[in-house]
Order: sequence, then C-alpha cells, then structure tokens
Amino acid sequence: MTNDLIAKAAIDRRLAEIITPVIEDMGYELVRVRLMGGKTHTLQIMADKPDGGIEVDDCAEISTAVSATLDVEDPILDAYTLEVSSPGIDRPLTRLKDFEMFEGYEAKLETSEMIDGRKRFKGMLAGVEGNEVLINVEEGTIGLDFDWLSDAKLVLTDELIREMLRQRKAAGTINEENFDEIETDSGSEED
Repeated sequence: MTNDLIAKAAIDRRLAEIITPVIEDMGYELVRVRLMGGKTHTLQIMADKPDGGIEVDDCAEISTAVSATLDVEDPILDAYTLEVSSPGIDRPLTRLKDFEMFEGYEAKLETSEMIDGRKRFKGMLAGVEGNEVLINVEEGTIGLDFDWLSDAKLVLTDELIREMLRQRKAAGTINEENFDEIETDSGSEED
C-alpha cells in the first residue's frame, strides 16, 4: 500500500505500483512519484539509495529501466517526459522512516485536516512513536499521525547542508570509477 506522500493521485499510485519493484530490484527506493500536467506531461520520479547518496549515474540507470517497463505497461495515455532525480537536500519526507532518519533536523509539515486550529507545523523533528511523527514546535513536542500528513519536507539549514556533505564524503561518492587503482591502497591518506 503506497502512502499518499509518495503518490498522491490515483494515476501516481498506479505508477508507483509499476515503478517500485523495478527500482527496488536495482537496489534503490522510491521517494516520490508525480505525474504533472501541462502542455506535455512530466513524470517526476524521486529515488534514493536506502542509506542516501544517489548520484546522477544512478538516476540515468533508473530512467532507462523505468522507461522500458512503462513502454510495456503503458499506463500513461499522453506523451510525457520522464525525469528521475535525487531527493535533494531539502528533501520531501514521504515515509515514516524518513522522519526517524532526520530526527534533530528542522522540517515543515502540513496536515490534510485542521489540527488544533492549524494545518502547518514547523519545528525540529523528534523521531517517531508508533505511527506518529513527533515534532518540537514552540508549544512543545506534538505527535502527528503519519496518515494525517499531506506534505512534509526538510528545511534547508546550515546543519543539514553540513550533514549531507559529511555523508557524501564518508560514502566516498566522488565518482569512484576514476579511483579504482587508489582504492586498493590501505586508505591511510584520508584525513
């Protein structure tokens, strides 16, 4: 069952059903799928690696595999452009595990119904409890049921940027193919 944050409209959910197994077989995860209208439809797929750090080459690989599958399944009647991207730094939070992974970072959450007279909440993510997303707002820590959320994303902060850069450095995602020979060394030169 796909959550609304990953796929909102019925067509998006149908697309998610087709796309998810394809990209999961390749070792990636679907973060979000949206079919956008306009003169030409654009199918936006946001994917990531389970521990983050997806690269441009990965997106190209996903694009090729997804295109082939969609040509067979043919769920979109009109012509469309396919866009595969990484979630970006101020990424949407679409799965319960995202709220756990980014605990301690600032986020903006939106609910579909009014909760205590408001729909928008901004504050520090405080983890997950059962099916509830915890967020520290001015009034204190509140729990919002994951199913109430209509939109959620990280806020771009210096801390977040620093953490993302640290992760990329740790993962060594500086095009590894160019460094195959070096990788066989003991690696003691890293600071």
